[in-house]
Amino acid sequence: MRRTLLVLALVLGVLWPGAARASAPVEGRADGPGRTSAPVEGRAVLIGVPGLRWSDLSPQGTPNLWQLAAQSAVGSLSVRAVARVTCPYDAWLTVSAGIRSAVGYSCGLPPVPEPSGTGAVVPGYRYLLDVAGQRNAGTLGEAVRAAGECTLAIGPGAALALADRTGTVDHYAPSPAQIRADALTACRVIAVDVDDLIRPYLGGDRLPAVEDALTPQERATALRRADVKAGAVLSVLPPDATVLLAGLSDHGAQPHLRVAMMRAGAQAQGRFLGAASTRREDVTILPDITATVLSVAGVPVPPTVVGTPWRESAGRTGGTAAAQAELEAADTAGRTIREVGGVFFSAVAVLQVVFYATAFLLLRRRRGLGRVRVAALVLASVPVSTYLVNLTGWRHARTPALELALGIAGGALLLTAAALAVPFLWARVRPLLRSGGRRRGSRARPRRAALRNGSPLGPAAVVSGVTAAVLAGDLLAGTPLQLDSVMGYTAVVGARYYGLGNIPFALLATSVLLLSAMLAHRLLRRGRRRAAVATVVLLGCSAMVLGGWPGVGSDFGGVIAFVPGIAVAALLLGGRRVSVVRLGALCVAGGVTVMAIAYLDNLRPPAAQTHLGRFVGQIVSGEAMDVIWRKFGAMVGTFLSPNLMPIVIVALAFLVYAMLHPETASAGVLPAAFAYSPALRAGLIGTLVSGVVGMLVNDSGAAVLSMALALALPLVISAGVAVLRDGVPPYPSEGQQPASSDLVSRSS
Repeated sequence: MRRTLLVLALVLGVLWPGAARASAPVEGRADGPGRTSAPVEGRAVLIGVPGLRWSDLSPQGTPNLWQLAAQSAVGSLSVRAVARVTCPYDAWLTVSAGIRSAVGYSCGLPPVPEPSGTGAVVPGYRYLLDVAGQRNAGTLGEAVRAAGECTLAIGPGAALALADRTGTVDHYAPSPAQIRADALTACRVIAVDVDDLIRPYLGGDRLPAVEDALTPQERATALRRADVKAGAVLSVLPPDATVLLAGLSDHGAQPHLRVAMMRAGAQAQGRFLGAASTRREDVTILPDITATVLSVAGVPVPPTVVGTPWRESAGRTGGTAAAQAELEAADTAGRTIREVGGVFFSAVAVLQVVFYATAFLLLRRRRGLGRVRVAALVLASVPVSTYLVNLTGWRHARTPALELALGIAGGALLLTAAALAVPFLWARVRPLLRSGGRRRGSRARPRRAALRNGSPLGPAAVVSGVTAAVLAGDLLAGTPLQLDSVMGYTAVVGARYYGLGNIPFALLATSVLLLSAMLAHRLLRRGRRRAAVATVVLLGCSAMVLGGWPGVGSDFGGVIAFVPGIAVAALLLGGRRVSVVRLGALCVAGGVTVMAIAYLDNLRPPAAQTHLGRFVGQIVSGEAMDVIWRKFGAMVGTFLSPNLMPIVIVALAFLVYAMLHPETASAGVLPAAFAYSPALRAGLIGTLVSGVVGMLVNDSGAAVLSMALALALPLVISAGVAVLRDGVPPYPSEGQQPASSDLVSRSS
């Protein structure tokens, strides 16, 4: 145990500095890998073009915007605010507040300001504060005014973004045609609303749903008008102006990634545009605009702003057209994942239900055991294949959804073949290595003969090992595989941009607990119980730290769920009793652990914190309960999911019935697996504990438990089928491990 604690201390020592470096924001512009320059305080000009996509730009159709792109760092803007689709009103309000905001039922276009001297007042502004509950509205305008600077807004959306807490903007003009060039030098913070893609085609204040309804000719006409208006502003800007151009919002039924550009001198050209808030080199979010405008203007960023300043990266190669193609592919990938997600999980649910029903019938008749085993391994190989497919170029294909489906299916079949082949080959190579190349002949022990097809746990160990290695490696690499994965997350949806998602957590916890249990099985065969327990603790805690550490996994609920799962598996392996009181104490220990991590994150500068550290600040400010209730509502909603709950219900029913009626339900498959490897039973129970706790503390709810079961139960069934098919006897009498029945009595 001392060795285990020492290794964990070393892991913490390595991860914490690395996470701090990875998550620290880069203030200013990147001059090269690992090098930054200080931001130049000047004039910040935000040009918002709601609805603008990278596919809209071309040298012929939008020459001014294309030239700006050639002079700028470019990236994708995730415009997700609160609702699934972000209207212009919500987008501009989010820029004003520096945090995701929503106006409520009147979501649509921003209201037209009422003139007041040289400035203007946004009508009905008190509604945002008193009724809509947007207490952060006006943060941008208030910060500029507190710094002794003024604001210039051109257009309704710009006025909403720059208004102070009273809804007032210092200088206002309805359009660029009504502003003089010398007026652009009066203020250091300027915003321009170019709404030609939306307003001419929108009647009333309803949510615009015209993007997909416009004909190509209508959209081309609207783009030309927007390009001319933006070009008129760009042509008269003072030389010290840093230009931020943003696609700002959706205006259709389907969300997209939108355009983000920043022209800030020669350093910006030929680079991608990202932010520390997303940990991505080419993706930013709406609150980042607030932080960027204030930073460029030399105004202190209020601590309530959750965004971080835009930053250029050195990752871009090729010209503007190549960057445009890459950013269009990112939008295609995100939209494809969002569109096929429901179909994919429905298919997984159907396959799981069909598998358990078919396995139930075949196992009762003791027929088709080999086919059941292969089918179980294929199902268990699907989750990791959804990440490995991102190593291919499916997003660039003409039919990305088809290429994605074929890639996942192909990956699952290849992994299944490898899982079956590796133990089979090792079972034949290992005796030769031990005997120096001489075959042992007829004197081989019966146990070796029974394992002629490899260890019953071998294929399950391969699948769980590959799953754990892929997810752990993905976390260390910055999660390039989870992004735009059907079992991960997308910037189009905008729920998460980096770290360990809820479904990946379920898969990581399941694969690590099962893999560590199978490794413990071999140690227990040698009578090394303490080493077996230490293996589960070491591997489990390493994965837990990796998943929960800020800037790496940044998973709040995952730590709470992982701790009791690791502890329960370790206690069962040690022959200890697991009571309800002890289980509750372990859940509390998980909460204490994650709060300690969050507190350490909160000690860092605000711009470097993740959502873990910000949650500590929200507890202090009294905003934490809003977050908790929102996540609780999302969690409860997953229990009605037709894609997730069938997996939970059928898998749990199969598991419970098989344990209560082993011979009737599964021809003794599960009891045989546990009799051969009581450690596997401990790992499965630990997995179920993590899955149930994870379901209750994560907003993904049923998705956590369903995916844990979708991976764990097929792997356990595959091991049990191999035990029955190959006639492998129960756990060897050598060593001191208690029998399966003893473990059952001790844990009951």
